[in-house]
Amino acid sequence: MPLLGKKEKIPLGIYIHVPFCRSKCQYCDFYSVTTKDDKLLDGYINAVCSHVKEAGQLAPGYKVDSVYFGGGTPSFFGAEGMAAILSAIRRNFDVTAEAEITFEANPDSVSDKLLRRLRGEGFNRASLGVQCDSDEMLKKLGRPHNYAQTLTAVQRIRKAGFKNLSIDLMYGLPGQSLLDWENTLNRVLAINPEHVSCYGLKVEPGTPFYEYRDVLNLPDEDTQADMYLAAVDILKTRGFRQYEISNFARKGLVSRHNLKYWLGGEYLGFGPGASSDFAGSRFDIVKDVHVYIAGLKNGGAIIENMQQIPPRERAGEYLMTRLRTTAGINAEEYEKQYLLPFAPLEAALERCRDHGLAARTADGRWYLTPKGFLVSNSIISDLQIIQENSQPLAKRR
Repeated sequence: MPLLGKKEKIPLGIYIHVPFCRSKCQYCDFYSVTTKDDKLLDGYINAVCSHVKEAGQLAPGYKVDSVYFGGGTPSFFGAEGMAAILSAIRRNFDVTAEAEITFEANPDSVSDKLLRRLRGEGFNRASLGVQCDSDEMLKKLGRPHNYAQTLTAVQRIRKAGFKNLSIDLMYGLPGQSLLDWENTLNRVLAINPEHVSCYGLKVEPGTPFYEYRDVLNLPDEDTQADMYLAAVDILKTRGFRQYEISNFARKGLVSRHNLKYWLGGEYLGFGPGASSDFAGSRFDIVKDVHVYIAGLKNGGAIIENMQQIPPRERAGEYLMTRLRTTAGINAEEYEKQYLLPFAPLEAALERCRDHGLAARTADGRWYLTPKGFLVSNSIISDLQIIQENSQPLAKRR
């Protein structure tokens, strides 16, 4: 009698939100606190490790193939804390041998000691928050580093043996011209990273920039669009493939963890402010490190916004997230997974193609062009309206 094979485990991403920073940037609306109180940091580490242990018991059928330490500033938090948390993850989850393990860092808090420890613990990807190559602009943004520190940090990262380096850049900055942005890209690409993320500045409520947004002298929408298209062109000529609206990578080096968000994968978040999409439910962790620590210690509530996502809403998310990527959407997988007709969507996408906003591969996958990415919110909104008015395939005669 043949042996039954083991059920294949489901891939899972783990995100650790490290809510500690040296200082708060002028544009940042992520949850973080500017402190290095040893008692608070120790309490946070203990809370995260306890949370990881609890969650691990709920995930025997999963295999962790990506771990991402974001923030905040994980490099400011330090190697010892990250190592302790990663060890807890390995003890309580099935972490694959080839898992992508990333930490975010600011150039000013990168040291040889930190990098050696992280590399020894199995971290294999670094994401460096460069943002700009102008010291004057970095100061305006409230960044705690200068560009010379970026170059030193990159040298240290390479010396420590990291072969997968991602660089974060921002465009649409106060007083920035298209030529300024092109020069920044060309100068930073001399660092020779494997991955580049280019984000347009968004002035969010509750940030210092929002309070004086009218005098920031921000580039207008047309200039920002030109900046985006210039980034696409420059990165393409330098050997980078665009795989998502804001992300570009050399061959085989896309961010596996971030793709989970865009391709509908499952992930668990730990730490105050982290989000999860796990076992059919979506939920957030409370954005307060003190409440988080107390909750894990005393059995208090730390989860909020818990919801089961109905199939129709998942179908809308399929459109929203996958059309952020160059992988796009496909009629067969859409109809099979959501039992909704693809034909009305395809008709709308054909109209987008006529205007240079979408394209279709030989095997039938629809994706947005760089020009389409610029108006993706409008395109996706129109597609979701069409979707809402579609009758399920099972009910059609």
